[in-house]
Amino acid sequence: MKWGILATGRITNKFAETVIGMKGEDTLNAVGSRRLEAASAFADKYGIEHAYGSYEELCSSPYVDAVYIATPNSMHYENAKMCLNAGKHVLCEKPFTTNAAEAEELYRLAEEKGLFIMEAFWTRFLPLLLEMRRLIADGVIGEVKHARCDYGFVTDESRKGRKFDSGLGGGALLDIGIYNLGFIHMIMDAAPVHFSSEVNINEYGTDDFSSILLEYPGGRTACVTTAIGLEMPREAAVFGTKGSISIPDHQHAKVMTVRPNNGEPYEIQMPFDVNGFEYQIREVNRCVKAGMNTSDVLRKTDSLTVLALMDDIRKSWDMKFAYEEKA
Repeated sequence: MKWGILATGRITNKFAETVIGMKGEDTLNAVGSRRLEAASAFADKYGIEHAYGSYEELCSSPYVDAVYIATPNSMHYENAKMCLNAGKHVLCEKPFTTNAAEAEELYRLAEEKGLFIMEAFWTRFLPLLLEMRRLIADGVIGEVKHARCDYGFVTDESRKGRKFDSGLGGGALLDIGIYNLGFIHMIMDAAPVHFSSEVNINEYGTDDFSSILLEYPGGRTACVTTAIGLEMPREAAVFGTKGSISIPDHQHAKVMTVRPNNGEPYEIQMPFDVNGFEYQIREVNRCVKAGMNTSDVLRKTDSLTVLALMDDIRKSWDMKFAYEEKA
């Protein structure tokens, strides 16, 4: 796959390093920024041949098959639509869009154009989490009854504006809460029937802390805690009628402990080939080669269910983004 990167923010460095670390599986051919100087500096850093001073130029580049989008949340929808209309496959950073309605439209457009599109929810493809799902499906811990997932970090003062800006679709829920909710959805594979929450809305008008209790069909429950401003372990655990599985770091999941009720606990380790991003890139390759519009691992319904849940959560908080207020 010939990749182009749209934007030059922090996360794009990891994407570039991943493609390089995959040693020829894919090629990184182009980068686009709203400033040519930024694109050129990024291209020089990673040995990328083509640098463009606008997103439009990147999208129209003949050297690009697929575009990795890593702009601010509020720009994902328009950027992805531009790429699809230019005939490019799309891997768009999470959150895919800032609401479910925009995501629905992108999926429809990709199907109409015969192109592939996927949310860059990289953790869904980690080998350890896929193995965890297999163990649960095989009944190793029995019937799942409860799951929990937490994530919190302290950000630099200089990054607070970017993280919390209502005009950019900011806040902890969409930035990292999506990892928590995505993990829970991976376990429950359903929309919750009810949720309740506690939230702190900061001076930016967005959330910096929330604790959410979710109820699922069959009497199953889950709880997630998300914070930007508190350092919290990225721990996750799944509890079933025959045992439990715990993961000390669900975002960079390489190890888990399985604890059968009637047996000795055991550990499973599955290190990354590069840095973890490689698995979502390989998924794009697999799906494009198979002529698929969406992944059957991270399904359209998976992304839409989590986005719709975040829509409902924000509505319960009466938290609208600045551009939604104007609509």
